[in-house]
Amino acid sequence: MTIKSPSPVRPASTAPPVTAPCAHRRLLDQGLGTLPDDDPALAGLLDAEARYQQENLAMVAYASLAHPSVLAAAGSALSNVTAEGYPGARYHPGSRWFDQVERLATDRAAALFGARYANVQPHSCSSANLSVLFTLMRPGDTLLGLHLDAGGHLTHGAPASVTGRCFHAVHYGLGPDGRVDLEQVADLARRHRPKVIVAGASAYPRTWDYAAFRAVADEVDAYLLADISHIAGLVAAGAHPSPVDVAHVTTTSTYKQLAGPRGGLILLGAAADTAPGAAGRTPLAERIQRGVFPRTQGTPDAAAIAAKARALALAAQPRFTTLAHRIKANARALADALSARGHRLVSGGTDNHMVLLDLSGGTVTGAAAEEALQDCGILANRNRVPGDTRPPLVTSGLRLGTNILAQRGMGPSEMAVCAELVDTVVRGLRARSGGGHRLEPAVRDRVRAAVRELCDRFPVPLYPAVR
Repeated sequence: MTIKSPSPVRPASTAPPVTAPCAHRRLLDQGLGTLPDDDPALAGLLDAEARYQQENLAMVAYASLAHPSVLAAAGSALSNVTAEGYPGARYHPGSRWFDQVERLATDRAAALFGARYANVQPHSCSSANLSVLFTLMRPGDTLLGLHLDAGGHLTHGAPASVTGRCFHAVHYGLGPDGRVDLEQVADLARRHRPKVIVAGASAYPRTWDYAAFRAVADEVDAYLLADISHIAGLVAAGAHPSPVDVAHVTTTSTYKQLAGPRGGLILLGAAADTAPGAAGRTPLAERIQRGVFPRTQGTPDAAAIAAKARALALAAQPRFTTLAHRIKANARALADALSARGHRLVSGGTDNHMVLLDLSGGTVTGAAAEEALQDCGILANRNRVPGDTRPPLVTSGLRLGTNILAQRGMGPSEMAVCAELVDTVVRGLRARSGGGHRLEPAVRDRVRAAVRELCDRFPVPLYPAVR
């Protein structure tokens, strides 16, 4: 397989050898050494955040923790580099070393996902989606994506997003079993003839059938965009089917499950050299290339791209594959434990890292559960569920994830403890006479103590101890 870079010219590397003492390390050490004295207010807040991440149990689906070397790359001297354009074709001088960093990140992204083309410049997966959609579509064209209440994302055509304002958005949903209704997808596609179909979600706990989506896209002459932002780590590790050679375009973030910096990627597989649709003879890779810069983004974040390169290298190691399978096993164990305690789950379980509690029908809202859990040292977020009648800031669901639990070294046996803690808080909430809910202080203190004990037994690897 030929792996293509955004730059057609790839000169031999002229990177200097790393020598001791390292200039970059000295630069970072100097900044870290002077910050507490020069800006104690900011330094104190950063220290508090580091402690917070160790002391609290992050059961969230939308994040993972970056390796310290990724954090170091994100705070590197490349933050000083302005370099619009791509390697070998910049609009500013001074990108000699950044060109090589971007090529390194591009090659690593393509290799990790088996792609023929990779673009590492998007500032987020949302930015990547906007670049792709405004490349493949014109205002007023039809976009078919998963409904927000069914687990879709804002950039898949939600009314609050520019994608729902510029395009004619049509949405598919879930069947009675809580899984994507593929018959509805096909029916809507035939009736509305979308230009792009999105297979992806922000809150969907099941496996995606990309081949079925591609068959529908081909039938109606549409592009298929696979958004794997939440499951990119599982895809990279072979723990979830890859869409890279099935979809026309694949997008992802680099922080939700790849343990990287804030940022996004665009990947093309077998479709990279093709010119589908009414694109004339321009290959899809070239169109996407222009769609990021200059169409939707200007200067790339050079330091973030360096951090992406580091995170992608770590994701290619065998230990990351082991981690990804632990994430998935943990989610199954967590879902089983919550179900055994009588909680209703969207789709009845999970195939990935995500567990979605359906609290509809009761008085406890997603917002109330989120607030009470956070007060006990557990992080989980409110989330809408299919048929939700509560507003987005309240919701009837609670989204849980196992990325960070697995990074801490927890396994399926610890998921029973985590489920017990969540169950204790959610069931312990009592309605206030004036509205809202409260948790008895004795229950809160008991859960807090259990959280501290669990976090002490499973500290975040390589992060500083706080006690």
